[in-house]
Amino acid sequence: MSKKSNKAVYLVAMLLFLGGLGYLIVSGLSEDSTYFLNVSEALAMEEGQFDKARLFGKVSPQHLERTPGALGVDFDLVDKMNGANVIRVSYKGAVPDTFKENVEVIVEGRYDPARNVFRAKSLVTKCPSKYREKSDEMEKQKA
Repeated sequence: MSKKSNKAVYLVAMLLFLGGLGYLIVSGLSEDSTYFLNVSEALAMEEGQFDKARLFGKVSPQHLERTPGALGVDFDLVDKMNGANVIRVSYKGAVPDTFKENVEVIVEGRYDPARNVFRAKSLVTKCPSKYREKSDEMEKQKA
């Protein structure tokens, strides 16, 4: 094999490698791009803009519905700053033990404009401040 053909093989291999790397970067960025919004920001967006999103807010005490014997919960997600802004959320899955009225949550999923509901595929509650207060007290006692 001549030196010239070895260079051609290396050039083709390098082009294939760079092309594959470029494809992985572009596809990874486009699939994982998720908006992180509060309720007011989500409501201000146009319908097609927030197809996939991660929302945060507080669980409203009104319209909190759990189906007995089934996983999941339906509830209104309220903006922390403007309580008038609300999005209906439907979540089918294991509900965290700390989930309750007025707790801060983060939901990730897609907005269903036909039913005017946000279909969450994940639901996470933020740690209540009482845990931080207790840990702060314990640190003061240690000092």
